[in-house]
Amino acid sequence: MTLLVPYDGSNLATSALEKATEFSDLLDEELVVLTVIPDDAEYAQERGWITRGEPFDAEAIAAGIRDRALSVAPTATFRTERVDSNEPTATATTDVVRAIRLVAGELEASVVFIGSENAGSVIAPLSSVGSPVANDQRYDVYVVRHTD
Repeated sequence: MTLLVPYDGSNLATSALEKATEFSDLLDEELVVLTVIPDDAEYAQERGWITRGEPFDAEAIAAGIRDRALSVAPTATFRTERVDSNEPTATATTDVVRAIRLVAGELEASVVFIGSENAGSVIAPLSSVGSPVANDQRYDVYVVRHTD
């Protein structure tokens, strides 16, 4: 059984990673932390990965997020996926969701831990990865909606 945590460094994603780490320790299961990085400077700025005017460097972003994730879950496997955000019919968020679902399927994840205020809501913002990832029936979903 593999536990998967999509991780963008946000407070909710960190709380999800903390919960997943507890489950991993209790169940003695593999924990995989996944960061998906679109080739999109605006997306990176919105998530606080880079500041306005700072050059987009996916490798530096991945290294910084990896360090943050492993400070919470030092025994986890960290994985980065890069997605091309130039597809005209998709948004960066859609590309991120697609990558998370593909990795969850590849790993045969039993549980995906999502830090999201909106997953499972009747109405979800277009920028949230929570609801689309939670809709996949191949795995269970643990939704963390609060940081405390």
